[in-house]
Amino acid sequence: MIIVENKQVDNIPLLHLVKKENANDQLPFVIFIHGFTSAKEHNLHYAYLLAEKGFRVVLPEAVYHGERTEGLDEQALMKHFWEIVIRTIHELSVIKQQFENEAIIDCNKIGLAGTSMGGIVTLGALTQYDWIKTAVSLMGMPAYEKFAVWQLQELEKLQIKMSISNKEVESILEKIREYDLSLQPEKLTKRPILFWHGQKDPVVPFSYTYEFYQEIKPLYQSNPERIKFITDENGGHKVSRKGILNTITWFEKHLSSSC
Repeated sequence: MIIVENKQVDNIPLLHLVKKENANDQLPFVIFIHGFTSAKEHNLHYAYLLAEKGFRVVLPEAVYHGERTEGLDEQALMKHFWEIVIRTIHELSVIKQQFENEAIIDCNKIGLAGTSMGGIVTLGALTQYDWIKTAVSLMGMPAYEKFAVWQLQELEKLQIKMSISNKEVESILEKIREYDLSLQPEKLTKRPILFWHGQKDPVVPFSYTYEFYQEIKPLYQSNPERIKFITDENGGHKVSRKGILNTITWFEKHLSSSC
């Protein structure tokens, strides 16, 4: 039986899933981050499948989303995109510390994953935390600066005005460079990483992520089993069943056995 608990950690709402019989055990721990305009409940299927395999899983709510909504429409929310990403990265540490304090996670077996914005958070978090032992990016993007510029260009094409000055844009770009994994790939330190991305994704460009994968492959030359890129040739901005199942398998392989 899987327990689903709705709880708060330092005012961060999250769902906590674990097998009832293992509720008080120190278990491998996975944090799974939802996408932009989504909410924690939308990824319950990932958490359930991981909990069935013996992981303790949490699904945090990103700021301005779900229980933390402030009623912003998508366009207004877009102005806060990078604020949300960076704040979520910082909140990961708070969540990890709380579960560590409760002595119910194995601190040597912590994984991170996410879809879309959650994948972007995942890749950025790898620049900050060495306690993340393995990661899965589903439709994520490591090149923060490139993606931010691309976002602005796409909004211009759609004639959507964001009311952001050039000075504000430069301030955002300067801030996000610290978390841009494409600028500091050495911070991966050969940690196992899985990418899933649809080639026809209109929201997060496939090309930037795949180019990054090709660039970092030489870093894994001695451990090729620690890096994998699953391409869905017809995939858009939605993870396939194959992507979901490969996520579970990846954590089984690389987190359960990590030391």
